[in-house]
Amino acid sequence: MQVILHTGVHCTDEDRLLKCLLRNAEAWRHEGVAIPGPSKYRKLLGDSINMLKSTTPSEETREILLDAIIQDDPGKIDRLVLSNDNFFSVPKLMFQNGLLYLKAEARLQTLANIFEGDEIELYMGLRDPATFLPAAFAATPHDSFGAFMAGVDPMHLRWSDLIRRIRDALPHMPITLWCNEDTPLIWGQIIREMAGIEMTRKISGAFDLFSQIIDKEGMKRFRAFLAENPGINERQKRRVMAAFLDKYAMDEEIEQDVDLPGWDAAYVDMLTEIYEDDLETIARMPGVTLITP
Repeated sequence: MQVILHTGVHCTDEDRLLKCLLRNAEAWRHEGVAIPGPSKYRKLLGDSINMLKSTTPSEETREILLDAIIQDDPGKIDRLVLSNDNFFSVPKLMFQNGLLYLKAEARLQTLANIFEGDEIELYMGLRDPATFLPAAFAATPHDSFGAFMAGVDPMHLRWSDLIRRIRDALPHMPITLWCNEDTPLIWGQIIREMAGIEMTRKISGAFDLFSQIIDKEGMKRFRAFLAENPGINERQKRRVMAAFLDKYAMDEEIEQDVDLPGWDAAYVDMLTEIYEDDLETIARMPGVTLITP
């Protein structure tokens, strides 16, 4: 069985990805794809991983969990899709001991031990630290940004460091990544990749995010264009989406204010430049797929 684990990160799709998958779950159910609701597994799996972090799971652990998570016969399931942006940690502990997602490798290793013999794949959206850090800080009870960062300098934050740690701990686990900033244009591909279905297959909600950043007139014209040109491929479709964004994008939905002491425009631009360089590093990593428009 393939176990597809989506781990956020925090402040990216905010469960919209899971909601879109669930809208299509019944259509894929009879094809061996299971997409359970989050109440079926988030707490259960989290508690199990915490309990088993220093022990070897028994042979029955996998079967017990699957029976609780999946409504159908687990033996008929080829692909299980799980999503939890708190899998690595809750936001307030994001930089525990001065390291981004300190427990990421250990929790993934425990999951791999539970599902020994299955194929586990990690899916994760990344975000520019210039907007990610303020948003993540706002999602915590911390009174100060310094307390939230736990000594980590934003200028030294690299997503590639986290990915490298995971790769070193679990070298055979495929990792699929994308940039949150690109998500409206590649939403359909992300959904299809996670579900393991053909890229040409129609799904419900393929333009959910796109419709949130483009005005009503633009979306109406875009849907009319698709109806008139049903044969265009994914790459052509993205070029059209980019063109419609240039003309019909709602600036208030795209622009993100950054309000932290000492973060002027030059500082924010530098963080974004570092992020873009880091993405180039990530794209060259073995075993890592970076979805781009």
